[in-house]
Amino acid sequence: MKANKIDVVYGHGTFASATELVITDADGKETERIQAQYFIVATGARSRELPNLKFDGTTIINSERAMKLEKQPARMLVVGAGAIGVEFAYFYHTLGTKITIVELQKTLTPIEDVEIGKELGKIYKRAGMNILLESTVEKVERKGDVVYVTVKTPKGEEVIETDVVLSAVGITGNIENLGLEKIGVKTERGSILVDKSTYETSVSNIFAIGDVAGAPWLAHKASHEALVCIEKLAGLSPKAIRYDNIPGCTYCKPEIASVGLTEAAAKEKGYDIIVGKFPFMPNGKAQASGHTEGFVKVIFDKKYGEWLGCHMIGYNVTDMIAEAVVARELETTGHDIISAVHPHPSLSEAVMEAVAEAYGEGVHLGTPAKKH
Repeated sequence: MKANKIDVVYGHGTFASATELVITDADGKETERIQAQYFIVATGARSRELPNLKFDGTTIINSERAMKLEKQPARMLVVGAGAIGVEFAYFYHTLGTKITIVELQKTLTPIEDVEIGKELGKIYKRAGMNILLESTVEKVERKGDVVYVTVKTPKGEEVIETDVVLSAVGITGNIENLGLEKIGVKTERGSILVDKSTYETSVSNIFAIGDVAGAPWLAHKASHEALVCIEKLAGLSPKAIRYDNIPGCTYCKPEIASVGLTEAAAKEKGYDIIVGKFPFMPNGKAQASGHTEGFVKVIFDKKYGEWLGCHMIGYNVTDMIAEAVVARELETTGHDIISAVHPHPSLSEAVMEAVAEAYGEGVHLGTPAKKH
């Protein structure tokens, strides 16, 4: 901040008007007022709280608290198997905590391609985690140091004993106590409504970026929105963000990375698709590094060759997904990927191999192109 000559003011900001911000300290005492032509709200988001899972910091915790526990719990029940849920499940399992995951949908990481969620579920089960899918938490009771969680599963109700419940069922923007209502900034479902090309709110000189401006709730999306927003204010003409080409990354083990449409979503949109899949097991670099779990899956439009989606689960795939992001940005076709020489041995070969499988040109698995 100093290097870029940015003034940092510590305190809580509340809009007095669309051009004035009141700063107060921890005791609520006003310390100064700041006038500006433009304001950008970037207050982030926090864990969403369910009515039957109120955070108390000890029995029921959120992801922020999960990073600050004074003592490692022997048992943890994780509610929600999105990115945050499976990341913390992996982390605490690695430390030796006995993990139970409760998820409402049919697979882990339900926003990912269904094959990714199924693969992660198999890996987590093999690791010894207790996975309860199509299940909901009905009641949480604490008796002494033990927490009794009543879970409704497809097989009936089950009471699970645990030490801590981690609720990871989504996030909501930090929009409270900012004076947004006072100056007319519109919000909806915990987010500030913005124009996705300029990030202007319903008040012309107030802008919002990042998690507080809605999904996807990703740091790299927030940073890019900041650049576009600032360049617009500076009178430049930045390229608008393609929200259908923002990669999602989950830092569990194995990692998950994806961009674009899932197979199911592509079919729902009416595309005639071809799908290719290549496992890491026969990949030389994966064998050498000892990380052979997972696969790369690609989805193409059969008619025009458009790369509709790419989905990966495996070691270091959060670095590999950038190839698909750039290729989709440049409207690269499947044949372009096949003809581009990929280094050997490397994990990135699996991307080219998956594309080759989609077009029936694979030589290491030899499976013909599938009709979908």
